[in-house]
Amino acid sequence: MKVLVTGASGYVGNKLAHTLAGLGTEVHALVRNASTIKLLQHSNITVFQGDILQKESLMAAMKGCSHVYHAAAQVGAWAKNPIVFYDVNVEGTRHVLDAALQSGVEKTVFTSTCGVIGPTLDKPLDENDPRTIGFEIDYDLSKKKGEDVVMQYAREGMNVVVVSPSKIYGPGKVSHSLTANAIIDKFLKEGIALIPSPGSYRVSFALIDDIVNGHLLAMEKGRNGERYILGGINISYYEFFSRIRTLSKCKGRIIALPKRVIKAWAQLQQLNHALTGRPVRFPMKSVDHLFSNYIFSSEKARRELGYKITPLDEGLEKTIHFLNNEPYE
Repeated sequence: MKVLVTGASGYVGNKLAHTLAGLGTEVHALVRNASTIKLLQHSNITVFQGDILQKESLMAAMKGCSHVYHAAAQVGAWAKNPIVFYDVNVEGTRHVLDAALQSGVEKTVFTSTCGVIGPTLDKPLDENDPRTIGFEIDYDLSKKKGEDVVMQYAREGMNVVVVSPSKIYGPGKVSHSLTANAIIDKFLKEGIALIPSPGSYRVSFALIDDIVNGHLLAMEKGRNGERYILGGINISYYEFFSRIRTLSKCKGRIIALPKRVIKAWAQLQQLNHALTGRPVRFPMKSVDHLFSNYIFSSEKARRELGYKITPLDEGLEKTIHFLNNEPYE
């Protein structure tokens, strides 16, 4: 079987491409940047340099593929020009699905995010829960619009499934400084973790291995036009970093910052951007997102796909070992 993985140099896409290749699948890996080709060295992986916004390169990479994993996305909480989120995550998704139709692809799995479903008050949300607040972040809204495109194609008869990962951690190289891995690494190396106050806000932390396995299960068993939450352990920030401190035997400090402090930091970054043009790491519109619970139920994925969640300590031990033995990029 020959499959295409878009976004194959990204955190999820790269792990997915290598996992498929290790299972004997012939993988076509689509990447934008030639410098990332070194991340995809495997006898079963053929790298195609191109862009999901460029039909010609997309069609070339998809040629002969029976299945597509669409993991490419513009990620992050900020971009100098927010339109890039919508170009890549909405129109790019449309391009991928159009190409899949033209190429006779049998099935496509689209990687979305639990951020589309939104925050919760106290109980884990599932696929049927309506979003109760507006979208603060362009990334989440653009992924919602991308999902809408997917569902349109599904209604028209295309075999396509949506998977929605929660916050991902675990072995793998990711570059954004506010990802779970980056924050864990800072805690291990510098002995400090900054969390929203109080530390009782809860988040669903999912191991990258589970997320990748969930993609494979969705391709095998997922029903057309359905969305499956690929979640993890619902746990507070404080408990999460306390487990890391215990398992790693580090003496790191867990500091809960009040909302007003986070807002001041975000405002300073915005001012710095206006003066120097430097990117904003954490924009104002992300503050409310941080001070919210994001917990989810993966029961549907468990029931229909056979999705499994790795115990927290097991996942954290893998992550700690990786971060302590690999240079973080």
